[in-house]
Amino acid sequence: MSGAPLFAADVRLPGLLYGRVLRAPVSPELASRPAGFNAAAARALPGFVALVEHPGLTSANSQGLGLLARTPGALDRIEAALALQWQVEDGDANDIERLLQLPPQGRLRHQLREDEVSEAGPWDVDLVFETPLAAHNGIEPRCAVADYRAADQSLRLWTGTQDLFYVRDTLVRRLALDEAKVQVQACRAGGAFGARTLVLVEPEAALLSRAVGAPVKVQWTRAQELQQGFHRPPSRHRLRARLQDGRVSDWWHRLISSHILFTPAAMPRWMQGLADIKGDGGVARGALPPYALPRQRIEFDARRLPVHTGPWRGLGAGPNCWVIESAIDECAHLAGIDPLAFRLAQLDNARLRRVLERVAQSAGWPQQPASDENTLRGRGLACGIYKGSAYAAVIAEVEVERASGAARVSTMHCAHDCGRIIQPDGVRAQIEGNLVWCLGMVLIEALPVDKQAGIAASGFAEAPIPRIHDLPALHIELIDTSEPSGGAGETAMVAGAGAIANALRAATGLRFTRLPVRADDLRAAAGTLAR
Repeated sequence: MSGAPLFAADVRLPGLLYGRVLRAPVSPELASRPAGFNAAAARALPGFVALVEHPGLTSANSQGLGLLARTPGALDRIEAALALQWQVEDGDANDIERLLQLPPQGRLRHQLREDEVSEAGPWDVDLVFETPLAAHNGIEPRCAVADYRAADQSLRLWTGTQDLFYVRDTLVRRLALDEAKVQVQACRAGGAFGARTLVLVEPEAALLSRAVGAPVKVQWTRAQELQQGFHRPPSRHRLRARLQDGRVSDWWHRLISSHILFTPAAMPRWMQGLADIKGDGGVARGALPPYALPRQRIEFDARRLPVHTGPWRGLGAGPNCWVIESAIDECAHLAGIDPLAFRLAQLDNARLRRVLERVAQSAGWPQQPASDENTLRGRGLACGIYKGSAYAAVIAEVEVERASGAARVSTMHCAHDCGRIIQPDGVRAQIEGNLVWCLGMVLIEALPVDKQAGIAASGFAEAPIPRIHDLPALHIELIDTSEPSGGAGETAMVAGAGAIANALRAATGLRFTRLPVRADDLRAAAGTLAR
């Protein structure tokens, strides 16, 4: 170890001050600004340096108030003494429910496949799926250290980011600086998952540093991460399928979500409206099934919501592939065909077929674990292709306590083909992260929203993530090929959630279509089986 800083929070500079931009505790989508505060009480406290009112501290529609102190601890005390009052535009969280309603008739705005699918006649599978808002929940809240030098109008900044050039360009534009005089040092990020693609904390640090003529560190709190950041959008899907001779003959998937690539955290309404002419590819990612289905209609739309949404691990692939693999599994059950055999019969992709066969072999499929008087057990299978270049198949095993409905994923097997593998340990770590992420998606994670369209969570108590005791045994098989490297950072998202959901179906006999699946849902299912 050299002792050199690894994270932005580790950076120490002579004369370093600590900053925070205070904002109304509502969605940045709502117009808000300071309406009154007790500046005299704040100035009287030890460690106070300055209050900064500047139009550059606006993020989306949220006008902030800058606060600077000599120690991190003083920030909390001074913020409390300010007793800030806020003027906030009215909002209504019920708009989320209304905006995500699928229209009963008519085509959605964007089509991925437009085969002629007859709407007349019965459907063998007709299911509505729902996913909630969910947070990135990186262990390290975002942080930036800025050192602005007035003498030559230069800026040096340290931050954990997924795109340091975008950070630089944003700072050049927002502070009207010479690009040659802006230096951004990329640091480690303690969890990003799409959250560090946008520039949020960096302009705050830079503007505060310029305002006081000293280096400034801005470290967001957990509450700021949840209330001022952007999140995985909720989605609603209706998926209908017909079977003929043990195979899917007609497939109709309609989905509505909110923006991911065209995130409102970076785009005003007018710009987003122009981008929407093309359609948000992040929302649609993974919506094309990997199977050779003869007739498909796949359509989608994205609605701007009163909360900010944006990139999240795998973009739309996690929710979309959960829906697809749940529906395919339900088709297999209705056809009375083993889920593995059902999938293989409708695959013409050799690489996807190979990962399916390999995971089945390693997990001992089709053997199912036995339930007993206290515990329901089941195994589920899912697979998928990510961005046309990487392939994954997963088998998950779950246990559900009959009395409490508590569910646990006990084991997950994954076969993974991302082409030529350069660093196997890194690939394996990415897969492990994806599988745990999928576990949280199905059983744990959801963000509550309050009546004024703000995120009603300030920490992990209200926005939980999987903990060590939730983690299953993970068995990962890497399939190294001579194909070009296809990426591993998000691939297993196409299969992990579907496998867990299908394992719950195998254990309980019921298809759960709303995430996360709660203990109450599972306890009711166990009671149904007991009767």
